[in-house]
Amino acid sequence: MIKSFFSFLFVLSVSNLYAQNLKNFSVPKGYNKIAEAKGDLDKDGKEETILVFDTNIKASDERNLEGTADYKRVFYILRNENGTLTVWKENSTVLFSSGTGFYPSDNILELSIKNNSLHIGQTFFTNSRHTQKYKHTFRFQNGDFYLIGSHDHFEDTCDFSFTNEINFSTGKVIVDREYSSCDENAKIPANSHKEFIHKFPALIKMNDFIIGEHKFRLPGLKEDFVF
Repeated sequence: MIKSFFSFLFVLSVSNLYAQNLKNFSVPKGYNKIAEAKGDLDKDGKEETILVFDTNIKASDERNLEGTADYKRVFYILRNENGTLTVWKENSTVLFSSGTGFYPSDNILELSIKNNSLHIGQTFFTNSRHTQKYKHTFRFQNGDFYLIGSHDHFEDTCDFSFTNEINFSTGKVIVDREYSSCDENAKIPANSHKEFIHKFPALIKMNDFIIGEHKFRLPGLKEDFVF
């Protein structure tokens, strides 16, 4: 009983020390808030706040079809310490820049906290016919945030609908290919659906994850699964 009490005091003191080392948050000059979500990410019964910003840092010098500039995006995971927001985590690798896609004004950014996990959805047009949707799930464990879920849906208005999905906690992978055509005389390829377990060497930390820079070979195919 005494041992358990002192163990509790040790954990509490470490948590308090960690909280004291967090910097107070203030919106950087020139940043524009575009999204916000609240929820409990570390199962302590307290809400964290996630704020997403368009920065004033150019992601590229190119202008899209709408003629708008392209700026980097960043999000902050903030703790509430005695009424003051402090920076728990800062990330600028997961989100696409403001000018991504064919029609950036139609892009969709979705942010939510469910089941103590952070869910980020990003949707944009890659051209006039193709829609790209990403959903990524991150969970706080072992002292950091890790990618535990990836959902990638790529769709053409007429010809195809492709879905790649990974549950990193279980290793389950889904690869789904559906084909169609707006041309009644076109030869349509057969649909395909694969589900299998892939052993990942380790979970990927949030700040080490960039969409499209990770891959592994699909079993029985000369094709890589890119995520």
